[in-house]
Amino acid sequence: MASLNKVFLIGNLTRPPELRYTPSGTAVADLRLAVNRSYTTQGGEKRDETSFLTVIVWAKQAESCGEYLDKGSPILIEGRLQTREWEGKDGQKRSAVEVVAERVQFMGRGKPAAPAAVAAAESFTEEPRSAEGDDVPF
Repeated sequence: MASLNKVFLIGNLTRPPELRYTPSGTAVADLRLAVNRSYTTQGGEKRDETSFLTVIVWAKQAESCGEYLDKGSPILIEGRLQTREWEGKDGQKRSAVEVVAERVQFMGRGKPAAPAAVAAAESFTEEPRSAEGDDVPF
């Protein structure tokens, strides 16, 4: 049986990206994303619900996020869910579900920047991965 682990999220950053580097020099950024959902209860009452998610971004995309995004920046994330487990200082086992970004699309203005830098940030996406030699039938 096949399985699929893919998420698409659109939301706003709740804080500036936290950019750091692994010991081998690979960039990694932690983003905190707020995603809103509006719905109507069975009684007809309109409600809003906000989910706060941690998004992990790697390599060049992480550096671009650190450079161009800020608190409140609207972004689209395409990625996968990942569960991380660890033991806390109190000896209790802990776990968290995070989103590992495969693609980050900037949807608006982030940090103030020169016009050329803004244009570069808004058009930044990783090249799509494809198998060489595949013919698309349409």
